[in-house]
Amino acid sequence: MCGRLWVVATPLGNLGDFSPRAKDTLTLANLILAEDTRRAGQLLHWAEIQGKRVLSLHEHNEAERIEEVLHYLGTGMNVALVSDAGTPLVADPGYRLVAACRRAQIPVVPIPGPSAPITALMASGLPPYPFIFLGFLPRRKGDILTLWRQFVHLDVTLVFFERKNRVVQSLDLAFQIFGQREFCLARELTKKHEQFIYGQLGQPLEEMELLGEITVLIAPPASCSASSLTEVKALAKGYIGQDLRPKEVARLVREQTRGWSSKEVYELVLEIQRQSE
Repeated sequence: MCGRLWVVATPLGNLGDFSPRAKDTLTLANLILAEDTRRAGQLLHWAEIQGKRVLSLHEHNEAERIEEVLHYLGTGMNVALVSDAGTPLVADPGYRLVAACRRAQIPVVPIPGPSAPITALMASGLPPYPFIFLGFLPRRKGDILTLWRQFVHLDVTLVFFERKNRVVQSLDLAFQIFGQREFCLARELTKKHEQFIYGQLGQPLEEMELLGEITVLIAPPASCSASSLTEVKALAKGYIGQDLRPKEVARLVREQTRGWSSKEVYELVLEIQRQSE
């Protein structure tokens, strides 16, 4: 009797997002496949799940692991697949293993949970659907441009992962293809320093410290019309009345409007304050 492959979503950062079903599944699994065995070990330790065999499965060894894992499943073992964080297969290893299990008629059971693209869409304020998820962008400039040209005429939100040292370059390339569209950088999702950074393609990105992997969202062309001056002023006056510092007011207003840079909003806030004195 064959075992089954469980595909288990794990927290992006906040361990409170670890679902009871995910914990129960890892507790019952005979074998856990992990993109990073050390990180999986930390999660198991936190969840007080002990005595589990953890085997590495990442992009560099997935192909060679498949026959071994199919053997374990064929003997009746239940196997759980986890990635570093979030949902396996979503820009993470596992697709080839799942496809092999389907071909071998081995049950594959999803244990849903956190997913960075969906989490970013939930709070970005950009159109949540339709959207296209691109995973990690190619390394070479020409390959990125070729990829993006496929979507230039589609009225969709584009979502992809990017590393901190490549974000500025990728946004510059996006401007070459898409023109002036709104974008959002979602960083440290579900963690203490979670942040959503907004801007317009083609405008300089302000100096800031970008940590870790970033979820980038580029809005469809229909959504990049700027918020009116009246709307921005009304929001700013509301926050100024709460006795907040100008920079804090500018940040809050910028997060709720479109087509305005942080500098433009900050100068408008200072102007409103001068007029009210």
